[in-house]
Amino acid sequence: MIFDSTVLRHSKSLWILALLFLSNMAFSQNTSQEKMADLAFMTGKWVGTSTSYKDGAITKQVPAYQHIGYDLDKTILVIQLNSETLQLHTIIRYDEKDETYYYYPFSKRGVSQLAAEYTKGKLIVKANEKTRYIFERTGENSFREYGERLTDGQWVKFFEDAFTDTK
Repeated sequence: MIFDSTVLRHSKSLWILALLFLSNMAFSQNTSQEKMADLAFMTGKWVGTSTSYKDGAITKQVPAYQHIGYDLDKTILVIQLNSETLQLHTIIRYDEKDETYYYYPFSKRGVSQLAAEYTKGKLIVKANEKTRYIFERTGENSFREYGERLTDGQWVKFFEDAFTDTK
């Protein structure tokens, strides 16, 4: 009889722990999905132009194509960028522990992990203290991504990809 009641108590404890674990996972996924929903402005099939700048002057312009969509039950955002000068496969996710977005650009040279924040309708990716990438909606069917470098205390744009949704 003692064996049966001990097993029963441990069995109940395991069920309670399992339920707590599963509810924590569900809450965590909901938080991730809610944070990732903030980036819905980026989703679409985009066509546009990638422009490079040096000292404020345009140095190169090429056509660019980009497909951005959710995956894994809307817990990650996948960006596929193709242009004459750059091919990137990027994943963006939100980490509940760090309360931070992470931007993972994959290229032929490898992959990086960069911290990002969503503020005032923009996703700002911090490559380092002097370089950042900004993603923002610019109209109902338009979107842009641009890069800036901190030079003499001023943020100076070194590239801009301007897109229109193909819908």
